[in-house]
Amino acid sequence: MLLRQFGRRRPWAQILNPSKALSTQVELNTDLRAELADLIPGQQERLKQTKAKCGGVSLGEVTVDMAIGGMRGIKGMLWDTSLLDPEEGIRFRGLSIPECQKLLPAAVEGGEPLPEGILWLLVTGKVPTKEQVLAVSKELKSRAQVPGHVFDAINALPKSAHPMTQFTAGIMALQVESEFQKAYEKGIHKSKFWEPVYEDSMNLIARLPELAAYIYRRVYKGGQVISADNELDYGANFAHMLGFKDAKMHELMRLYVTIHSDHEGGNVSAHTVRLVGSALSDPYLSFAAGMNGLAGPLHGLANQEVLRWIKFVVEEVGSDVSTDHLKDYVLKTLKSGKVVPGFGHAVLRKTDPRYTCQREFALKHLPDDPLFKLVSKLYEVVPPILLDLGKVKNPWPNVDAHSGVLLHHYGLTEDNYYTVLFGVSRSIGVLSQLIWDRALGLPIERPKSMTLDWIENYCKSKVSKFVNACQYWPFLYAVS
Repeated sequence: MLLRQFGRRRPWAQILNPSKALSTQVELNTDLRAELADLIPGQQERLKQTKAKCGGVSLGEVTVDMAIGGMRGIKGMLWDTSLLDPEEGIRFRGLSIPECQKLLPAAVEGGEPLPEGILWLLVTGKVPTKEQVLAVSKELKSRAQVPGHVFDAINALPKSAHPMTQFTAGIMALQVESEFQKAYEKGIHKSKFWEPVYEDSMNLIARLPELAAYIYRRVYKGGQVISADNELDYGANFAHMLGFKDAKMHELMRLYVTIHSDHEGGNVSAHTVRLVGSALSDPYLSFAAGMNGLAGPLHGLANQEVLRWIKFVVEEVGSDVSTDHLKDYVLKTLKSGKVVPGFGHAVLRKTDPRYTCQREFALKHLPDDPLFKLVSKLYEVVPPILLDLGKVKNPWPNVDAHSGVLLHHYGLTEDNYYTVLFGVSRSIGVLSQLIWDRALGLPIERPKSMTLDWIENYCKSKVSKFVNACQYWPFLYAVS
């Protein structure tokens, strides 16, 4: 756990038990916006000092492979809400997923974290008390009503349109209410940009569950919409509007939203939100752009592909397949030129902690589910096979390997919809960071691009200089 947060030392009591330490404060601030306003000046000064003292420090070498290979691994972005370590996995403001499960307030004793808690944590960097989480929940409920014209925009699309297409269309329809756009047109000072961005972000986060649930009910349930239940928290209410009353499904949705909320800034959806937002596009435009990236099969759409593949395995060899038979099937799949979805990650070099916590949820609540048992067997079978092939850096399962099976168990079987759930969750992280982007006055993104001719000529000049230098090596060696 981090010993420093926002440039200030945290008391040891708070490090060891943040929730307890915060609950003993004399004046407990339950207003998220006010808490953020208190934090911003210190972070602005911290950024200023960092630029002054460290502006010339190199963050590492950039190679031609990196430039051609999708800028993979280039350190070139400030993203404070989370950090992805290749060995440890994701940390939200310095806290691992198990630490978040332990420290963030839950709806039930020993249950999963409330999504409102991860929102407070990502915005402020502080572990919230139950009172603060309840205050955020109340604020989101006050902002949650979706205007009628948004549903009209969605209804203009055929029901056969992919749920992500409808989701993005709904977000764009919400954009007409952007507080940032209105404030910018009136000439708001740049030091105040974060304020309307906060309003837009909170409104958008609050309204996405109803928007997403409407699409689900429209496409799969004959248009029978279920109204919100204001007695429920963010995750449980989302599950309720989808049509699920099981308390365990409510717990799963709390876990799902929390662990999918952020995954540092380099992934396609997060980076797209940051990139578009850097042009001072409002949060609606920025988030809609990010969702179009999330809809790609190499990113968020992968979670639906995993469950489809698992179903295909069941059709081919059955769910109660032996380990040896499953090995043969996986080898046959790989030899045919296909991949085993749900394994490997661009950054991680170990089992995804998000996979692990979902596996623990399954062991606790659905240990006898046939698809869960199959996923467990795949966990045993696939990594050794991929390691033997020697073609992958990370043969371990990722978050997509498990989430679909859990959702399927509780009745959300429409895998075409899964990416929308991902999108609702991801709003919490990317919009928390977008608020800070505007608070810190971060500039428009503008990396330098190169042509292939430039790269080839540059590399030739480097080789030529190296050859010329080598001509002097014998003389230098003799002198030494």
